[in-house]
Amino acid sequence: MNANDETIRAILRDAGDTWAVVGLSRNTDRAAYGVARVLKEFGKRIVPVHPKAESVHGEPGYATLADIPFPVDVVDVFVNSALAGAVADEAVAIGAKAVWFQLGVVDEQAYARTRAAGLSMVMDRCPAIEIPRLDALRG
Repeated sequence: MNANDETIRAILRDAGDTWAVVGLSRNTDRAAYGVARVLKEFGKRIVPVHPKAESVHGEPGYATLADIPFPVDVVDVFVNSALAGAVADEAVAIGAKAVWFQLGVVDEQAYARTRAAGLSMVMDRCPAIEIPRLDALRG
């Protein structure tokens, strides 16, 4: 149960450019920090979402998805699998177009709920790997 290359490419190219990165903080040792930087390098607007609501990469942070005062296209999830389903449900509630569970984040029930709600979803993958692998943002 996961997205194929066509779905991944469509999310990266067509879902929109505003990516809420849940779990993103100023901690440069965390994967979320580097992945958010890559997303920004490829033209995505990143929105840090973390209980501390820290600004990261020059973007203001928010404590929750519901606190973001503008539309979000993709919710990129860097929390452990036990918490990821609730984040996916919040993504549906705020009207996101897609949910992306990072490497190691797996919740098949959340995947099924999110897809049933009409959102695209990727699980256990990293956009910083998929963008160059699929040449997804070229032309």
